[in-house]
Amino acid sequence: MKALKRLLAAVVLLLAVLLGGGLLLSPRFAVSRTVTVNAPPEKVYALVADPRGWKQWSAWNRRDPAMAIEYSGAASGVGAVWAWKSKSQGDGRMSFTSAEPPKRLGYELFFPDFGTTSSGEFRLDPNGGATQVTWTMDGDMGANPVYRWMGLFMDRMVGPDFDAGLANLKALAEKP
Repeated sequence: MKALKRLLAAVVLLLAVLLGGGLLLSPRFAVSRTVTVNAPPEKVYALVADPRGWKQWSAWNRRDPAMAIEYSGAASGVGAVWAWKSKSQGDGRMSFTSAEPPKRLGYELFFPDFGTTSSGEFRLDPNGGATQVTWTMDGDMGANPVYRWMGLFMDRMVGPDFDAGLANLKALAEKP
């Protein structure tokens, strides 16, 4: 009986630390990755600003080719929207919210499973005959302490997908 009480006390203490500690964590997170693409900004921008083009280079689309995707709004740039449903990659919606072709594309990302929204951008900076592409995402995990713990590891969870997507984008944009 004494061992059971200790186990119960340990579980309660662990939950208190996880929940209380989660409330002390910042709800904010940021992810950023950069790659140099040997192609002009106009070519790279065209691949990023058209949601239909993401199938060719996004890590998430490549992991689930059966992903159900719906497009709405503009064909590319501001007002272009795409929503997806995927058993392996989750559900989400991305809206392109601002653009300065071929320099910058801003977006908003919503994940209904978590009820969270994040925003980000693609910055395309000319670098000689190449383009330095920086993909960023900033978000707020809200008041949920469990999500705040997830936010703490967001760079490690999403960063590799950004790296893979940028590598695919680079390979695609550098094709003649």
